[in-house]
Amino acid sequence: MTEYRRPVWAEIDLAAIASNVEALCDLLEPPTQLMAVVKADGYGHGATHIAKVAVSSGAHRLGVALIEEAIELRAAGIDVPIHIFGEAPAQAARDIIEHDLIPTVFSRTLPEALSAAAAEWRKSVKVHVKVDTGMHRVGLRPDECVDFLRWCEALPNLEVEGIYTHFATAERCDEPTADEQLRLFRHLARDLDREGLLPPIKHTANSAATILMPESHLDMVRCGISVYGLHPGESTKSRIRLKPALSLKARISFVKRVAANVGVSYGHTYRPAVETTMATLPLGYADGYCRLLSNRAHVLVGGRRLPVAGTICMDQMMIDAGPQGDVGVDEEVVLLGKSGKERVTADELAVIMGTINYEIVCMISKRVPRIYA
Repeated sequence: MTEYRRPVWAEIDLAAIASNVEALCDLLEPPTQLMAVVKADGYGHGATHIAKVAVSSGAHRLGVALIEEAIELRAAGIDVPIHIFGEAPAQAARDIIEHDLIPTVFSRTLPEALSAAAAEWRKSVKVHVKVDTGMHRVGLRPDECVDFLRWCEALPNLEVEGIYTHFATAERCDEPTADEQLRLFRHLARDLDREGLLPPIKHTANSAATILMPESHLDMVRCGISVYGLHPGESTKSRIRLKPALSLKARISFVKRVAANVGVSYGHTYRPAVETTMATLPLGYADGYCRLLSNRAHVLVGGRRLPVAGTICMDQMMIDAGPQGDVGVDEEVVLLGKSGKERVTADELAVIMGTINYEIVCMISKRVPRIYA
């Protein structure tokens, strides 16, 4: 079937990804490893492309949320260790072993299935144990870990390679929770060491902790949002220079004059004060440009900021080009990224929507093609 592409695309700057990974590696003292987190299709940037650049730029390992994400990376020829953060179902044990993946465990069902499947394959499988030190999402309580690791060690063909936890508030310098979580984790590590159960890899640091808490680096850090050039919070912006890698662009599909006080788009939520030129863009909330940005966000045309006009539709949206109307069909519009001296950032859009920059880039849907440079 012939493919008729809309003039809508996301540009991914791979040199920016490489620069960010190198900057993060510079924060680490050997032999601390860096894991690049490429879950959710590389935070909307394209997992396989990002993974290859991250590894070539210094990342030692990769992290994903789902086994399907890990298998996709293996199918692309990526052979570094790949960690799965979510605990996979027991029936995934064979796929985990076949594709040489490192699963997270914190219940007894998956380790038993992995041990049995590994015996059939005559292989050993590595696992990392998740500990809940304060996130209260998933994982074992610290006081459950000694018994659990002793039980795991007794399972044939199963190797507990690592133990880790996840910080809930590392990006907030005024919040002591991350320090307390690290204290609990260190105390657990001492207990495991006394019992002869301490795994060789201990990891706690996410992007924020990697930048702000060098004492949390331990044997490995897990960097996600920072790999893509976005900061996990305001507190990290003065500590490291990151380069945003993703831009969202489109071309104007239609231009028309609209009289003063005429309603625009669904609900007529926008009415220009004077006669103006309205330009239509061929993308909308189904592409990940959220409806909450209606009448509140700005886009860039030729280095100028122009307002989003009216309610964003599923597949189209409008911008007010002003009374002079000096825009034309096929002219490039930047919805996220830089044009001239102006920039629309993921942080700017996140503030409008009441969310975080992570969600802005992850929202850009699969029907928006990614172009790599």
